[in-house]
Amino acid sequence: MKKLIVFDLDGTLINSLEDLADSANHVLIQHGFLIHPVDAYRYFVGDGVRKLIERILPEEERTDTRIEQCKAEFVAYYKIHMEDKTEVYPGITKLLKELKNRGLKIAVATNKVHVAVEPLMAKYFPGIHFDSLIGQREGIPVKPAPQIMFDILKETSCQPSEALHVGDTATDMQLAHNAGVESVGVLWGYRPLEELQEAGAEHIIREPKELLELLKSSVGANNYSPSDH
Repeated sequence: MKKLIVFDLDGTLINSLEDLADSANHVLIQHGFLIHPVDAYRYFVGDGVRKLIERILPEEERTDTRIEQCKAEFVAYYKIHMEDKTEVYPGITKLLKELKNRGLKIAVATNKVHVAVEPLMAKYFPGIHFDSLIGQREGIPVKPAPQIMFDILKETSCQPSEALHVGDTATDMQLAHNAGVESVGVLWGYRPLEELQEAGAEHIIREPKELLELLKSSVGANNYSPSDH
């Protein structure tokens, strides 16, 4: 029986792609580099700030010094502009409230820089209590390294078998696997069905409300058919 639902943040609970892209492109402009279209950021984000900066920089500029400098500039700018265009995905707030009503614990495991997580949650999910909120922390390996999930399990007093991890990227599916947690891939986020399937998603859902149906059914068998898409 599941007691804990652990969500990814960007691309799963909130659509923050434009604010992330705008902040990253701002850094590129400051250094005189070419910017990238917003849609390209679907594949740039998801693996932590350092990896994001590394991906957007011209190849010849990807030195440790340049990456760290741009990373600091990105974090500073994003902290000011992270609520400019970001929105909660339809159906998410209702889902979270229902999960809490059913007595389930909810948490967030994200590669977004940790200092940005609590302000965003307070802004977009007022009145909803999350049992654990953990973002990218200095000195802790980013997802899909399992430490973030282990920390959430410890904080919520749950076992891996009692948790589901819900996310929109291969990184999320790999995190779940590495931590021994069952995985749920979502199709409203940044990455396509094929990526989630190749990464070993145990379940695929198209709308937030389908998670409730999944919890009622026999969690453990993939209930998604490509013909339903």
